[in-house]
Amino acid sequence: MEINQPAAKFQDMSIAPMHTCEHILNQTMIRMFNCERSRNAHIERKKSKCDYQLQSQPTELQIAQIEERVNSVISQHLPVRIEYCTRDNVPQSIDLSKLPTDASSTLRIVHVGDYDSCACIGAHVENTSEIGTFRIISYSWEEGTLRLRFKLEQKKEL
Repeated sequence: MEINQPAAKFQDMSIAPMHTCEHILNQTMIRMFNCERSRNAHIERKKSKCDYQLQSQPTELQIAQIEERVNSVISQHLPVRIEYCTRDNVPQSIDLSKLPTDASSTLRIVHVGDYDSCACIGAHVENTSEIGTFRIISYSWEEGTLRLRFKLEQKKEL
Protein backbone atom coordinates (compact mmCIF):
# COMPACT_ATOMS: atom_id res chain seq x y z
CA MET A 1 0.00 0.00 0.00
CA GLU A 2 1.58 3.26 -1.15
CA ILE A 3 0.97 6.14 1.27
CA ASN A 4 2.58 9.56 1.32
CA GLN A 5 4.84 10.07 4.33
CA PRO A 6 3.92 13.33 6.06
CA ALA A 7 6.47 15.86 7.15
CA ALA A 8 7.36 15.84 10.86
CA LYS A 9 5.35 19.03 11.51
CA PHE A 10 2.17 17.15 10.58
CA GLN A 11 2.93 14.39 13.10
CA ASP A 12 3.56 16.68 16.09
CA MET A 13 1.25 15.26 18.77
CA SER A 14 1.29 18.57 20.67
CA ILE A 15 -1.00 20.01 17.98
CA ALA A 16 -3.25 16.93 17.71
CA PRO A 17 -6.07 18.49 19.82
CA MET A 18 -6.00 21.70 17.78
CA HIS A 19 -5.82 19.82 14.48
CA THR A 20 -8.77 17.60 15.40
CA CYS A 21 -10.68 20.70 16.47
CA GLU A 22 -9.99 22.21 13.04
CA HIS A 23 -11.87 19.26 11.50
CA ILE A 24 -14.86 19.97 13.75
CA LEU A 25 -14.71 23.71 12.99
CA ASN A 26 -14.58 23.03 9.24
CA GLN A 27 -17.64 20.80 9.35
CA THR A 28 -19.47 23.30 11.56
CA MET A 29 -18.80 26.08 9.04
CA ILE A 30 -20.01 23.86 6.18
CA ARG A 31 -23.24 23.11 8.04
CA MET A 32 -23.88 26.67 9.21
CA PHE A 33 -22.86 28.63 6.11
CA ASN A 34 -22.87 26.10 3.27
CA CYS A 35 -19.25 27.01 2.51
CA GLU A 36 -16.17 24.96 1.72
CA ARG A 37 -13.59 23.78 4.24
CA SER A 38 -10.96 26.36 5.14
CA ARG A 39 -8.59 27.01 2.24
CA ASN A 40 -6.05 28.76 4.44
CA ALA A 41 -5.36 27.38 7.90
CA HIS A 42 -2.49 27.92 10.28
CA ILE A 43 -2.67 25.36 13.08
CA GLU A 44 -0.43 25.75 16.13
CA ARG A 45 -0.54 24.43 19.70
CA LYS A 46 -1.37 27.75 21.42
CA LYS A 47 -3.57 29.48 18.85
CA SER A 48 -4.68 28.89 15.29
CA LYS A 49 -6.55 30.57 12.47
CA CYS A 50 -8.76 29.48 9.58
CA ASP A 51 -10.13 31.48 6.65
CA TYR A 52 -13.54 30.82 5.10
CA GLN A 53 -15.07 32.23 1.93
CA LEU A 54 -18.64 33.33 2.80
CA GLN A 55 -21.46 35.04 0.93
CA SER A 56 -22.02 37.60 3.68
CA GLN A 57 -20.49 38.79 6.92
CA PRO A 58 -21.61 36.71 9.92
CA THR A 59 -23.36 38.42 12.80
CA GLU A 60 -22.01 38.47 16.36
CA LEU A 61 -24.70 35.93 17.21
CA GLN A 62 -23.51 33.60 14.44
CA ILE A 63 -19.91 33.87 15.67
CA ALA A 64 -21.11 32.89 19.16
CA GLN A 65 -23.09 30.00 17.63
CA ILE A 66 -19.95 28.69 15.87
CA GLU A 67 -18.21 28.47 19.24
CA GLU A 68 -21.24 26.85 20.88
CA ARG A 69 -21.68 24.25 18.14
CA VAL A 70 -17.99 23.28 18.03
CA ASN A 71 -18.00 22.83 21.82
CA SER A 72 -21.21 20.81 21.61
CA VAL A 73 -19.53 18.37 19.21
CA ILE A 74 -16.40 18.19 21.37
CA SER A 75 -18.53 17.40 24.45
CA GLN A 76 -20.03 14.34 22.73
CA HIS A 77 -16.73 12.47 23.29
CA LEU A 78 -16.68 11.21 19.71
CA PRO A 79 -14.10 8.62 18.67
CA VAL A 80 -11.57 9.68 16.03
CA ARG A 81 -10.93 6.88 13.57
CA ILE A 82 -8.45 6.47 10.71
CA GLU A 83 -9.33 4.59 7.52
CA TYR A 84 -7.19 3.90 4.47
CA CYS A 85 -8.69 3.58 1.02
CA THR A 86 -7.70 3.96 -2.60
CA ARG A 87 -8.81 7.02 -4.53
CA ASP A 88 -11.26 4.80 -6.44
CA ASN A 89 -12.98 3.80 -3.18
CA VAL A 90 -13.12 7.16 -1.40
CA PRO A 91 -16.68 7.93 -0.29
CA GLN A 92 -18.30 10.57 -2.51
CA SER A 93 -18.76 12.88 0.48
CA ILE A 94 -14.97 13.29 0.87
CA ASP A 95 -13.63 16.45 -0.80
CA LEU A 96 -10.35 15.67 -2.56
CA SER A 97 -9.89 19.12 -4.12
CA LYS A 98 -7.07 20.08 -1.71
CA LEU A 99 -4.97 17.00 -2.40
CA PRO A 100 -1.58 17.72 -3.95
CA THR A 101 -1.06 16.33 -7.44
CA ASP A 102 1.64 13.95 -6.15
CA ALA A 103 -0.59 12.42 -3.45
CA SER A 104 -0.41 8.63 -3.23
CA SER A 105 -3.13 6.39 -4.62
CA THR A 106 -3.98 5.25 -1.08
CA LEU A 107 -5.47 7.98 1.07
CA ARG A 108 -5.79 8.35 4.83
CA ILE A 109 -9.32 9.36 5.82
CA VAL A 110 -9.92 10.78 9.30
CA HIS A 111 -13.41 10.37 10.79
CA VAL A 112 -14.49 12.42 13.81
CA GLY A 113 -17.43 10.29 14.92
CA ASP A 114 -20.15 10.64 12.31
CA TYR A 115 -19.67 14.42 12.31
CA ASP A 116 -16.76 14.89 9.90
CA SER A 117 -14.66 12.86 7.48
CA CYS A 118 -11.82 14.11 5.31
CA ALA A 119 -8.52 13.09 3.76
CA CYS A 120 -5.74 14.17 6.12
CA ILE A 121 -2.15 13.28 7.02
CA GLY A 122 -1.96 15.13 10.37
CA ALA A 123 -1.88 13.96 13.98
CA HIS A 124 -5.21 13.67 15.81
CA VAL A 125 -6.52 12.79 19.23
CA GLU A 126 -8.27 9.45 19.73
CA ASN A 127 -11.43 11.00 21.19
CA THR A 128 -12.87 14.52 21.21
CA SER A 129 -12.80 14.42 25.02
CA GLU A 130 -9.04 15.11 24.68
CA ILE A 131 -9.54 18.46 22.93
CA GLY A 132 -10.57 20.89 25.66
CA THR A 133 -12.79 23.94 25.16
CA PHE A 134 -12.79 25.83 21.85
CA ARG A 135 -12.66 29.64 22.13
CA ILE A 136 -12.80 32.16 19.29
CA ILE A 137 -10.36 34.83 20.43
CA SER A 138 -10.98 37.20 17.51
CA TYR A 139 -12.30 37.34 13.98
CA SER A 140 -12.20 39.65 11.01
CA TRP A 141 -14.15 40.05 7.78
CA GLU A 142 -12.65 41.37 4.57
CA GLU A 143 -13.77 41.00 0.95
CA GLY A 144 -15.79 37.83 1.51
CA THR A 145 -13.26 36.16 3.80
CA LEU A 146 -13.97 35.41 7.44
CA ARG A 147 -10.81 34.79 9.46
CA LEU A 148 -11.36 33.02 12.77
CA ARG A 149 -8.58 33.06 15.36
CA PHE A 150 -9.04 30.51 18.11
CA LYS A 151 -7.44 28.64 20.97
CA LEU A 152 -8.17 25.65 23.15
CA GLU A 153 -8.54 25.85 26.89
CA GLN A 154 -7.65 22.65 28.72
CA LYS A 155 -9.67 21.37 31.65
CA LYS A 156 -8.10 22.17 34.99
CA GLU A 157 -7.31 19.15 37.19
CA LEU A 158 -8.66 19.37 40.75
